[in-house]
Amino acid sequence: MSDTTSFSEIYEVFFSKITDDMYMELEREDTEKLVGELFVNALHWFEFPRVDIYDYDSDTSSYNISLSKEEINIIAHYMIVEWLGQQLASVENTRMKYSGSDFEFTSQANHMQKLQSMKKDWERIGFHLQRLYKRREKDNEGKVVPTMSHLMEPYGFEERAYTRRPSG
Repeated sequence: MSDTTSFSEIYEVFFSKITDDMYMELEREDTEKLVGELFVNALHWFEFPRVDIYDYDSDTSSYNISLSKEEINIIAHYMIVEWLGQQLASVENTRMKYSGSDFEFTSQANHMQKLQSMKKDWERIGFHLQRLYKRREKDNEGKVVPTMSHLMEPYGFEERAYTRRPSG
């Protein structure tokens, strides 16, 4: 496992979960800027990571630490929540449109309601992913074990705060 995680690793997971031709049409720099904004905005959703997810170098577009596949997946998942939020905030979705030869109104409200419902589903799934993440970790032998035993540790136990990284 590498000592650092590049943003592109997270972006690849994000792009594997969505289909948006807009990103294919943009220049690489523009795409990275837009996705970078989603990335930064998604971090606040990750409530209790085991590592400092704000420990990154924006100049090299990489973390100064190594993230687990689970941590990468959670961040990419919340990038989608942010992306859906952008879709909801789009002027195109809030403006009434005409369609067809007889100019019938399309239902923008219905479309937005479906987007809101989808966003809430992604938020719920993200919450579930975090719950699983908090309830298990790898032990020194690389086996996945529950974190239940840590519930009895005194609050503020120094070893747990951003310094403890299970091996594997």
